[in-house]
Amino acid sequence: MKDIRLMKGNEAIAEGVIRAGCDGYFGYPITPQSEVLEYLMMNKPEERTGMIVLQAESEIASIHMVYGGAGCGKRVMTSSSSPGISLMQEGISFLAGTELPCLLLNVVRGGPGLGTIQPSQSDYFQAVKGGGHGDYKMIVLAPASVQEMYDFAKLGFELAFKHRIQVMVLSDGAIGQMMEKVELDEQVPRLTDEEIAIKYPWATLGKPTTRERNIITSLDLDPVKQEKINIHLQEKFRHIEQTEVRFESFMCEDAEYLFVAYGSSARVCQKAIQLGRAKGIKVGLLRPITLFPYPTQEIARLSKQVKGILSVEMSAGQMVEDVRLAANGAVPVEHYGRLGGIIPAPDEVLNVLEEKFIAKNNHGRSAN
Repeated sequence: MKDIRLMKGNEAIAEGVIRAGCDGYFGYPITPQSEVLEYLMMNKPEERTGMIVLQAESEIASIHMVYGGAGCGKRVMTSSSSPGISLMQEGISFLAGTELPCLLLNVVRGGPGLGTIQPSQSDYFQAVKGGGHGDYKMIVLAPASVQEMYDFAKLGFELAFKHRIQVMVLSDGAIGQMMEKVELDEQVPRLTDEEIAIKYPWATLGKPTTRERNIITSLDLDPVKQEKINIHLQEKFRHIEQTEVRFESFMCEDAEYLFVAYGSSARVCQKAIQLGRAKGIKVGLLRPITLFPYPTQEIARLSKQVKGILSVEMSAGQMVEDVRLAANGAVPVEHYGRLGGIIPAPDEVLNVLEEKFIAKNNHGRSAN
């Protein structure tokens, strides 16, 4: 019998990491993601699986606890919201420099500064471009439903250990707080220390035969060696770009206009498409599921089909830069966004599409 529950997005990913065999969660409360820590505390995963849940004294402490756990080859994670993720950037860069796998959750709120506790997508640059120091990238998964919040816990750990990379689930306050039906799968068993030593010989637990400890560090004062490390990382990122792109297309087959949106904005665009189709406007949606690696090739392909692309974001226009790079001048690309924690309405998104593309085209034809 299927285990189906009504859950918040934050609760779903918390249950998801338990069932994905997570060894440890280290975090600090901040709205709108505090339910992650609360759910884990209330459900006592240490009794279910042996998973450790610890409220650290700060976000900085949290990410460095993740650093220590990841170095041991353990499945570890933290979660926060925008200002808290900013505090974690140094630790994330350390994780990147040592190629330690982990899962990070950012339930984005409006900013800059303390901003608002309402949902936003204004952390795109921080997540996708690498908010910390150095040349690094993370795999970034963008859920658009509570079910995906749950699913991306398991997927995130799988990708993290497959590529020895940090995986960020870039959610927002709406997805984190909304309640939807979630289908839960079976518990994944946690690995023993002996299994980790065999499966992940890079971990500090030691080599499986000699038990000699590994030393993990991102420090190398020799610039030649440091360049080789960076070249290796860049090669890995290029491999990920070729193998891990994920996206969803919605009514793109005959589309003459295209929305590009992720997360909550994509849900808004799906309704805007229904409204547009009812008016005879052939519009579709390309929803990036991975923000890195980005579905550049698919957007490039669709740009040869459509008359215009509208990037819909809950920000001042961060993702639109990547949409324009993908389109490469083949078609006009415009941006529409709401700021400060406001979610755009489907009818206003459709109105913007009409104003920026259809009205212009009609005006041009009448002028001729």
